[in-house]
Amino acid sequence: MMIDFQKIDPARREEYLPYLMADGDWGCEYAFANLCLWGRQRAAFMDGYLVLFSQFGKSSVYPFPVGKGNIRPVLDAIIADARERGIVCRLSGLNATRCMLLEELYPGRFQFHPDRNNCDYVYSIEDLASLKGRKFQKKRNHLNKFRENHPNHYTVELDASNIDAARQMVDQWYERRLEQDPTADFHLEQRALRRAFDRREELGLEGLLLMEDDRVLAVTIGSFLSADTVDVHFEKALEDVDGSYNAINQAFAAHLQHKYPQLRWLDREDDMGIPGLRQAKLSYCPDHLLEKFWARLWEADDAD
Repeated sequence: MMIDFQKIDPARREEYLPYLMADGDWGCEYAFANLCLWGRQRAAFMDGYLVLFSQFGKSSVYPFPVGKGNIRPVLDAIIADARERGIVCRLSGLNATRCMLLEELYPGRFQFHPDRNNCDYVYSIEDLASLKGRKFQKKRNHLNKFRENHPNHYTVELDASNIDAARQMVDQWYERRLEQDPTADFHLEQRALRRAFDRREELGLEGLLLMEDDRVLAVTIGSFLSADTVDVHFEKALEDVDGSYNAINQAFAAHLQHKYPQLRWLDREDDMGIPGLRQAKLSYCPDHLLEKFWARLWEADDAD
């Protein structure tokens, strides 16, 4: 029997948050904003759990259910749902503990795979706001150079008065990238970012603009992933303005730290296996990487 998955409605955010923010060790794929911004995401409430079904193109996956209580009937329902749909049952968002739980409940029936490309980079917000210590010397140098070259820069929160300027800056960023590489495909990211601008308040998004005079140099957008963690969803800066990425990175961390003193972590999401992005994220010295696995149900028919 298929699970009655429904489209996730941003207007019902408060119904989802108690599940999604109850435990701090879930990755960025469990951020409510990401569930609404990317791919085709569906959800159902079942036996004290939030059950998710994600589709990206022809790929389908069930993020591990979040909630409390006996999870076995929920997992059984997911397995039955996959069979009814005629798709492989794949579970994502696993850590070592959840892998052990699956193996305990279904001995030998799941194949487990490390998912390094989707591991989240988690940073101390204090580190990114202060950039103290030898390990951040190069970052401080870049930031100081930016400040010297742009003494009139300032930051403002993203709101209705400046959102059009932010859109224009982002459109300019994509135009320049496509000029550099006409084969690049930013379709999904552009659509997600447009949705973020359009539904900023409904999704509970926090945004910051880096400005010089009336010009937007950079924009960043994030949301709470848990009580002490903000997930940074988007960060765009004009690449012809040297140091703008360093400046918006540090400014957003400092802004959030001041506004929400309880915050400890910034989750800057994954690197998707892109070498340059991996290098850039490692250069900011993450406190830890959120280890992830995915699991595939081994069915008798797979023996062929």
